[in-house]
Amino acid sequence: QVQLVESGGGSVQAGDSLTLSCVVSGGTSNRNIMAWFRQGLGNEREFVGLIKWSDASTSYSDSVTGRFTISRNKGKNTVVLQMNSLKPEDTAVYYCAADRRFGSPDSEARSYRFWGQGTRVTVSS
Repeated sequence: QVQLVESGGGSVQAGDSLTLSCVVSGGTSNRNIMAWFRQGLGNEREFVGLIKWSDASTSYSDSVTGRFTISRNKGKNTVVLQMNSLKPEDTAVYYCAADRRFGSPDSEARSYRFWGQGTRVTVSS
């Protein structure tokens, strides 16, 4: 069993930066892939990006490529989402997810077994 706790959300202006953290505890065998998703008001949960725990390789959605960066710190059991050049359309609740089911699509929320409680990000124009 994996527990995920996000932090770092807040309200910022367009063009600002924000750093989100996800502390991971338990279930070391369930951290194969750690992902970030977001859900805006009235929208479905949207894939932001992911990182492979083993080698720290990453991939991102087109909407955040070049602006967002995901990293992980094994010693601190933390996954970080660095968000730069924020836009109003980035406003959402951001979720950390873990343990993608084998063979399931990386970018679909249903692929992940464990979720954090979410942290809200609001970007004003």
